[in-house]
Amino acid sequence: MLYQIYESQRSLMEPFADFSQATAKMLGNPLSMFGQNPYSQRMSAGFDLVYRLGKDYEKPTFDIRTVDVDGVEIAIHERIELNKPFCELRRFKRFSDNTETLTKLKGQPPVLIVAPLSGHYATLLRDTVGTMLKDHKVYVTDWRNARLVPMSEGEFHLDDYVNYVQEFIRHLQGIYGNCHVVSVCQPTVPVLAAVSLMASRGETTPLSMTMMGGPIDASKSPTAVNNLAMNKPYSWFENNVIYTVPKNFPGAGRRVYPGFLQHTGFVAMNPDRHATSHYDYFKDLIKGDDASVEAHRKFYDEYNAVLDMDADYYLETIHTVFQDFSLVKGTWDVKGVDGQVAHVRPSDITTTALLTVEGELDDISGSGQTQAAHSLCSGIPADQHQHLEAAGAGHYGIFAGRRWREVVYPVVKQFILKHHVATANKVPVQAASATAAITTVADAKPTTPTTSPSAPAVSAKHNGKSGNKR
Repeated sequence: MLYQIYESQRSLMEPFADFSQATAKMLGNPLSMFGQNPYSQRMSAGFDLVYRLGKDYEKPTFDIRTVDVDGVEIAIHERIELNKPFCELRRFKRFSDNTETLTKLKGQPPVLIVAPLSGHYATLLRDTVGTMLKDHKVYVTDWRNARLVPMSEGEFHLDDYVNYVQEFIRHLQGIYGNCHVVSVCQPTVPVLAAVSLMASRGETTPLSMTMMGGPIDASKSPTAVNNLAMNKPYSWFENNVIYTVPKNFPGAGRRVYPGFLQHTGFVAMNPDRHATSHYDYFKDLIKGDDASVEAHRKFYDEYNAVLDMDADYYLETIHTVFQDFSLVKGTWDVKGVDGQVAHVRPSDITTTALLTVEGELDDISGSGQTQAAHSLCSGIPADQHQHLEAAGAGHYGIFAGRRWREVVYPVVKQFILKHHVATANKVPVQAASATAAITTVADAKPTTPTTSPSAPAVSAKHNGKSGNKR
């Protein structure tokens, strides 16, 4: 019922938001008769703020068109590499007609960035992706809004998340021979499970794992977010935050944890900060501070755009990660796509280097939660473990903004390169040549694109449904 009430309220507010936007533009236009009024700028700012508070925020785009590589502008073509019911694997393919730059791009490491499925879209990692594109071949998991996934696609469980990650890793390995994985926040847990299962089966595992600000062991230095999940019983979440998608969406009838509830929780953590931010935005509009105004809009266009999560996935995450601590207790079993259940044993990982990153001021994943991965991965040689605590960085600061670019990224870049080069040096000459040939075709050679951002083609081979129906 709450979901229907929210949608009714949103529909009711839509015309008022549109009216406020139009009025703000009219009053803010100095050439209009209304814009001549000495108070018009203040009134325009007020209506603009009402519009921003009342509008519906849709899924943002990555909008990464070019990146600068050592002074050379590289064109970026974004396309869907794999299309799954609940996730798209996006590839950011790089093109250049500069021979020297092209040669440099060919040998750079392929990286799978696993984005969080915790309320925001993968575009929250736009800065992460844009920065890493300078030195890596980048793929990212773009999770779908569950309310847009028809019931015919089945349910989505935490096990399915783990299976998706394994499939994406194998896909990159099939192209490049191997890859590196970077997980940010929530996916650190399922990524560690995915690599552990691959190691236990004797599969080739990624050359390195970089885990940033994630709840590997949420019992360490619990934050307000952790406390809510740990102090409320499982039944409370099932009875109070799970709702059914209304009829006007493709996923009608699907049980979800609505994005608007998650957004409310985000805002409730720091209400004073958000109120101050909006007031500052109002004052910047009056002053004509276009740079600050645009920065505010960009941030909240991203922050206010949220997605629904499938109820099974959400509830299982609460139980497995924040209540039972199944990963650190060694009691987690995952059901594979073949229906077989396998035990998660991080100690089986032996050939994947591990880097963990935490923010000194992180109020979402507390100190020590991510670093706990090192003790779990006891099979990894000691010289392949590394940990970074970013001084002065909050949760978002470890993957976006100045601290990410100046403090965290240089360490991540060097860590990936170190283990990429070290492994390449161990490959026989013939095998290395074959790998180089694959890399040349896959990323650097400017072939005719088979897909486009507006109408991506999907390979039939990877378009099967894989959501478990239980």
